[in-house]
Amino acid sequence: MIRKLFSGLGMAGASLLTATAAFAQDAAAAGPIKAPTAEQMAGMVDKGDVAWMLTSSALVLMMSVPALALFYGGLVRTKNMLSVLMQVFMIVSIAALVWVGWGYSMAFTSTGSPWPTLVGGLDKAFLANVSAGTYAATFSNNVYLPEFVFVIFQMTFACITPALIVGAFAERVKFWPLMLFMVLWLTIVYFPVAHMVWYWAGPDFLVDTVKKAADGTLVSQDAGMLWGMGALDFAGGTVVHINAGIAGLVGCIMIGKRIGFGKEATPPHSLTMTMIGAALLWVGWFGFNAGSNLEANAVTAVAFINTFVATAAAAVSWSIVEQIHHKRPSLLGAVTGAVAGLVAITPASGFASPMTSIYLGILVSPICYFFVSYVKNRFKYDDTLDVFGVHCIGGIVGALGTAIVADPALGGQGFYDYTVFPYAVGTYDMGAQLITQAKAVAVTLIWSGGVSAVLFFAIDKIFGLRPSEESEREGLDLTEHGERAYNY
Repeated sequence: MIRKLFSGLGMAGASLLTATAAFAQDAAAAGPIKAPTAEQMAGMVDKGDVAWMLTSSALVLMMSVPALALFYGGLVRTKNMLSVLMQVFMIVSIAALVWVGWGYSMAFTSTGSPWPTLVGGLDKAFLANVSAGTYAATFSNNVYLPEFVFVIFQMTFACITPALIVGAFAERVKFWPLMLFMVLWLTIVYFPVAHMVWYWAGPDFLVDTVKKAADGTLVSQDAGMLWGMGALDFAGGTVVHINAGIAGLVGCIMIGKRIGFGKEATPPHSLTMTMIGAALLWVGWFGFNAGSNLEANAVTAVAFINTFVATAAAAVSWSIVEQIHHKRPSLLGAVTGAVAGLVAITPASGFASPMTSIYLGILVSPICYFFVSYVKNRFKYDDTLDVFGVHCIGGIVGALGTAIVADPALGGQGFYDYTVFPYAVGTYDMGAQLITQAKAVAVTLIWSGGVSAVLFFAIDKIFGLRPSEESEREGLDLTEHGERAYNY
């Protein structure tokens, strides 16, 4: 059921809302084309949009390799550095192949699916029916991208999301069983969640797929379940961070604690590499968030600046918390806070204003700090690199916070109503939106957490996920890969 249908587009305050509404009126006067043909779509492609989206795709790939690999690798012990690099690098490689094999079709189609609101069909498996002459919708009427561009951009999201999970149980997992888990997790968890949150017919087609139910509410016949409910997720708070974060928590609990956890010191072996990785993540995240607008326009700039200032605020906030708690700030804390800020702003990046983005960044650090420093110690789960405490919790803060910062009354961007053609600005209800956001968070936690538990259990029983005690003590670099990260 949908109370409202929104886009990932927003406007920078009331002036941008007015300007965009005027643009829609001008487009209507000029006669926008409803449900255009492929030939008509070809004339609706802008080279600037294409260039920006390909650049954004490269930036998001950089977030995985080298950024995430270095960020995670620097945090583990020397004997496990190479294993983390290998895990991240190979997950990216495997995920790219799975994506073009069946992932894109499952996430971004609906025909041929027995449950079209939950997962797509296989009409475009192995990129069947995708060519240089097919096109993908943006969030604007009569604006399109070559479909290959959209496939490439979304592929980078599918590559980084499973790679985030490995940080939760780093230093204690076998390589090939982990790779099998990632293939299955992408197929059963990531693709359905991406479909539920992000799939829709497109702004020139959606109006014809919306029907009025008996109670007067609107029901979309061609959109993912959470999209149809009206959930807002501009760039992946639910799809990427909550999704991976809860899977990481389940994994670290089911695989068990590292040998010597809580008894032996396990300091990061290279905070220099971690800082380099964090800095590269920050740069790449502009492609992640601003690229999710799918166009190069004013809203892209909104997402860009929001990503910039929220991250800065979160880094400062975490350092202040550490100053109060430990009487000195740490580099590890600063970069962890920056990542928490990036996570929190992700779902809100195209909906917030710069000032409310700063508030979101300030707020997320103490909440994540509490989970990393207190909750983990209280419940004694060994989340090696704090995937749950930063990504899942930060994602929840961002997803719920999106309902607040998107409100035009607070300078937010609101949403577009695509049940009319051309689209129009919708009426915003913060309370109702907060409930919708909470539902999206709950669905993601339950689906990802539950299915991940089943996958971890089955793979462990069949193949074994945990290396031997001897192998773990020697380090996974040698026992799993026969190499060392460093040879002195």
